[in-house]
Amino acid sequence: MEYTHLGRTGLSVSRLCLGTMNFGPLTEEPDAHRIMDAAHEHGVNFFDTANVYGWGENRGRTEEIIGNWFAQGGGRRERTVIATKLYGDMGEWPNDGKLSALNIRRACDASLRRLQTDHIDLYQMHHIDRSAPWEEIWQAMEVLTAQGKIIYSGSSNFAGWHIARAQEAAAARNYLGLVSEQSLYNLMERSVELEVVPAAQHYGLGVIPWSPLHGGLLGGVLRKEREGRRRTEGRAKETLEKHRDQIEAYEDLCAELGHEPGDVALAWLLTRPAVTAPIVGPRTLDQFHAALRALDVELDAKTLDRLDEIFPGHRTAPEDYAW
Repeated sequence: MEYTHLGRTGLSVSRLCLGTMNFGPLTEEPDAHRIMDAAHEHGVNFFDTANVYGWGENRGRTEEIIGNWFAQGGGRRERTVIATKLYGDMGEWPNDGKLSALNIRRACDASLRRLQTDHIDLYQMHHIDRSAPWEEIWQAMEVLTAQGKIIYSGSSNFAGWHIARAQEAAAARNYLGLVSEQSLYNLMERSVELEVVPAAQHYGLGVIPWSPLHGGLLGGVLRKEREGRRRTEGRAKETLEKHRDQIEAYEDLCAELGHEPGDVALAWLLTRPAVTAPIVGPRTLDQFHAALRALDVELDAKTLDRLDEIFPGHRTAPEDYAW
């Protein structure tokens, strides 16, 4: 396993991040524990979750599954860089969600209980809260840091200007601020290249891409359809039909390279500026093992150019839409 620093910090994390969103809703607890054990066996030390995972009435269930795994001991907690998130509503009352100082305190304590740990390594804001001033947010995060309950702060789904505001407010307080940004980023969805990635580079944030296979559309969907192993419906079907020619060209290129489409998609993200680790969210142990193949895929300059031709990216704003 290769490791890199998370943004400008000295924290070493694996080049793949284990996403746990399926633990509970789609993956039973014993299977989730086997996947996490396998992650450690292969050197993956970076796990991502959120307080709302489990969803609906089962919000918090995913953190509980991870907490039960930590409780088994054997160095499981000590070898894991655990990242979780807050923002989404965890109850029906006011202040059960978002980024007020009150909810930040309550949400952190609740996550610590579910995770059965005394600290969170990376505490991420799942979404911007347009009503909470940064002075309030950073004050609350500083208190958690001083108490030893969190080590680093991160963001998720922030715009470039949100990152800039957050970092300038943190700098005014002599606070480290954000060290990472978790964004939707893959070959088909590259809008973060306009302003989010440049902001992350400028302020020293590590980019953590979620949905690296764009809901499976970059994982060989056309071949799986022909083989009767997948049937797309709803929004995925609409997206597939809209981009069928691109996806077909992509799968043809992957066949030429001799690699699985999903492996190429992950390997491509590992070449992107500021990217720390794409999040892989396996439902099964086999899916986890398949994701590891991407670490052995090397993409040369010619291949990267061909991928840009199939899925055009963005130049830094405003050059992409101005002279």
